[in-house]
Amino acid sequence: MSHGNTSGASLLKQPKAVWAVAFACVVAFMGIGLVDPILPAIAAELKASPTETEFLFTSYLVITGLAMFFTSWVSSRIGAKKTLLIGLAVIVVFAAAAGLSGDVGTIIGFRAGWGLGNALFISTALATIVGAASGGTSSAIILYEAALGLGLAIGPLAGGLLGSVSWRGPFFGTAVLMAIGFVAIVTLLKTSPDDEKPARTPLSAPFRALARPALAILAATAVFYNFGFFVLLAYTPFALVPLGISSAISLGLVFFGWGVAVAVSSVWLAPLLTSRMRRTRVIWTILPILAVDMVAIALLIHSAVGIIIGVVVGGLLLGIMNTVLTESVMEATDLPRSVASSAYSGVRFLGGAVAPPVASLLAANIAEPAPFVAGAIAFLVAVVIVVLGQRRLGAIDIEEAPVVEAQAIGLGDAA
Repeated sequence: MSHGNTSGASLLKQPKAVWAVAFACVVAFMGIGLVDPILPAIAAELKASPTETEFLFTSYLVITGLAMFFTSWVSSRIGAKKTLLIGLAVIVVFAAAAGLSGDVGTIIGFRAGWGLGNALFISTALATIVGAASGGTSSAIILYEAALGLGLAIGPLAGGLLGSVSWRGPFFGTAVLMAIGFVAIVTLLKTSPDDEKPARTPLSAPFRALARPALAILAATAVFYNFGFFVLLAYTPFALVPLGISSAISLGLVFFGWGVAVAVSSVWLAPLLTSRMRRTRVIWTILPILAVDMVAIALLIHSAVGIIIGVVVGGLLLGIMNTVLTESVMEATDLPRSVASSAYSGVRFLGGAVAPPVASLLAANIAEPAPFVAGAIAFLVAVVIVVLGQRRLGAIDIEEAPVVEAQAIGLGDAA
């Protein structure tokens, strides 16, 4: 992916509407890691087991994944601006409700509602930025990638800072920021004629897309890849607590490092590798290294420094895989990119939803390192799926124009 033709000046000279959506994107992506630093605090204060607490991730991811199959159908009927606003409003309501909750079961339910709002918003945001940005598609994609990276990095840090006051803080903080985003989009984003009468997408389109062999192979790969991803993100706070890293702010700093690593590698390292190697080769290379990283964390389970280094290294590797897998999905078929992205994203979020409670159960019933060993196995299964399906994946290694490639990455990240 090449962004070399876009100057910094043109990137920053954007209409106010673009900055409004970009700001809301940062906050939306913050929501993924926001609860990470407060999981132990919620478990302690609400007298919940680690497994119960991990369902804060699972309910969010299950509903996000299921809703992803239907968001293109919704936005193609009511338009992008209304879809964005409904998504933001849903997040505001459910994030605030989670902060007011008195037991972990209620929070799990409200996190599910939050996932619905997030699916509606993030699946529509990129198309909106591309439509409103000045400086061409490439500028819009860079801006979107920057918002994605900022959100992943700031989420855990904000969760740690607000969570050091109260575990309720991150929920209320998200509600306030999303309300600001809502007002900004209402006032600054004008409705275009295309948005008034969008082309309608059939309800069945994402499901039919999964019948394509190449997309089915990549979706199956993503199920196991995302299992490993969310073992690292969602279970690690509980592994660090016995080692003295239990405060919301210290956990927030650890995962801020993780988020920065994901952002840097997805924006810079992934394009560097794909400019020198075929995408399938990058996948074959990075997934086994991720498995080794997870085994290293398992072996260093009693070393806080060892786990933290493993988490940050994992972030670098995960960032590369996020971008390369998404590029691959966009190039695997001749389907409209929004449809391919919707189908793939729905499946991958569901794969991630399984990981947090399973990881906690493995640790409780087998041994502390077991979740990380399971994550390593999942990464290796993902490699096997890609290797066995290689003949169906020829299209993902064909080079294409940089702007088209960048568009593919951004659309995939949007969902």
